[in-house]
Amino acid sequence: MDLQRSPDDDDTTAQTASHHLLQALLDHGVEYLFCNLGTDHAPLIEEMARWREQGRALPQVVLCPHENTALHMAGGYAIATGRGQAVLVHVDAGTANSAMAMHNLFRARVPVLLMAGRAPATTFNQVEGGRDTYVHFVQEPFDQGSVVRPYVKWEYTLPWPSMAAEVIARAHSVMQSDPPGPVYLMLPREMLAAPCPPQELHPFPAASHRPVKAGGAHPAPIRQIAEKLVASEDPLLVTAYAGRNPRTPRLVEELARLIGMRVCEFNSVHLNIRRDSPCFAGYLPGPFAEKADVGLMLDVDVPWVPKTTRVNPNAWWAQMDLDAIKRDMPMWGFATHARIEGDSELLLAQLIDAVKALATPAFEARAAERMRKLEREHAERQRRIDAAAQAPGERGAINPAYLCAAIQRALHSRDTVLNEGIRNTLTVFDQVPRNEPGTLLGLPGGGLGFSAGTALGVKLARPDARVVHFVGDGTFYFSNATSTLAVAREYGLPIFTVVLDNGGWSAVKEATLRMYPKGRAFATDEYASVLPTGMDFAGVAEAAGAHGERLADPADVEAAVARCIRALDEGRSALLHARIAPL
Repeated sequence: MDLQRSPDDDDTTAQTASHHLLQALLDHGVEYLFCNLGTDHAPLIEEMARWREQGRALPQVVLCPHENTALHMAGGYAIATGRGQAVLVHVDAGTANSAMAMHNLFRARVPVLLMAGRAPATTFNQVEGGRDTYVHFVQEPFDQGSVVRPYVKWEYTLPWPSMAAEVIARAHSVMQSDPPGPVYLMLPREMLAAPCPPQELHPFPAASHRPVKAGGAHPAPIRQIAEKLVASEDPLLVTAYAGRNPRTPRLVEELARLIGMRVCEFNSVHLNIRRDSPCFAGYLPGPFAEKADVGLMLDVDVPWVPKTTRVNPNAWWAQMDLDAIKRDMPMWGFATHARIEGDSELLLAQLIDAVKALATPAFEARAAERMRKLEREHAERQRRIDAAAQAPGERGAINPAYLCAAIQRALHSRDTVLNEGIRNTLTVFDQVPRNEPGTLLGLPGGGLGFSAGTALGVKLARPDARVVHFVGDGTFYFSNATSTLAVAREYGLPIFTVVLDNGGWSAVKEATLRMYPKGRAFATDEYASVLPTGMDFAGVAEAAGAHGERLADPADVEAAVARCIRALDEGRSALLHARIAPL
């Protein structure tokens, strides 16, 4: 297969690099081009117009008023489908606006191709696409790629017009190879406009650019882990993103039930085990790690916070991870006795088989006894969760657990929840549990504003499911709400935004108190974390044609949630601005 040529191409005509770039995107299965365009994209805009006039297929263009929306939207679609998409932004300015989203997608190991124009370099020699406006002089930095270099697997600049298809093939291969992640390609305007003489085009086999995927492991280390688990008395599994593969949660539960093992998640990025499983022990593994004798870290970047967790010094720990060495973290020092890098689906299947091969009646009896204990613990944990949602709160200080429980009752099992509640993260996780793979996403990185654009991408991939994202008021400011809501309306992608407004950055206050519990900030009650009062976030939604709800009285919770769900089901986005207990 010649990835550089379309059957409709005229062999005697020198097509531009823009033509071959667009064709290469199609050849590699890119369905969407999320765009925030600039003067550097004129050759691509002209080529796309020519293709439309000719009736040719194109990646569907989704125009996003802000780059943060475009990148996160591409990420949400890739998370939901596994297929990385392309994003087009303008020069250094668009790249800078993209950097926070790139950080989040990089930490989430999501494939996305970020393409940025580069300001024209030519000034005096009348080259097609050369500088013709003021910004072409001021938008050329010394090192444009440095803006996102910490957050990409690969970066490159298109060096020659006829290399466009080869460069796209390489970018696609790298971003989809395990562990997947963002890549960055810069496109000089003169290169995009330049012709590619047919004699310069070099066919190359598609197989040479297939992504490289992780596999299983040698039986010996798998057997070692199985032997330790079979002999254990108090085993523990900690995970965060094994559920990126929707087939993996079933295997996590099968292994846990086979052994009688607790499963905890810390900073959950995906749903890794059903929340109604008796083996699921919540989101705080620290207390269990302090007494576990054998532990398994499975696809997790930070299993616990060492400063506040005293791990059993006599415990034996193994690690199975798509990214075992944490190659993009300068320091990572969680102690492990065995370490395997590979695909968690394959590794878990191997481990389950190894445990079954070692199982004895005595082991099965101990595992059954542990399962009975886990069932009691799970029931008690659920009673505490239910009790937390009983008190409705007061006017202007709604209990967030009460509100989240009401939203949970209105959702279907297939609906997707994105949790960026920050201070209320655990409350959202507890009160809005998901059980189906792929229906839960948490914040993978440290860049607030992840969930809004990502929700749009998930909705694009799953049009039949409701998509709900929870944010705090601080996060709402980072979400580029007007851009998100505009895209939702323009492309018919209704999402439900829940703003838990406590009036400030509670995380900032709590971090200060952790370091200086009786310091001057405590004594003066000054934490520089109170945000502007009296904001009407529902009004922002209404300005974009969405349904807005202002909620201050807990007596109105059920009706307000019902109105939001009704609007969502009618095809309109909804935003619920809830006043919870203040900072």
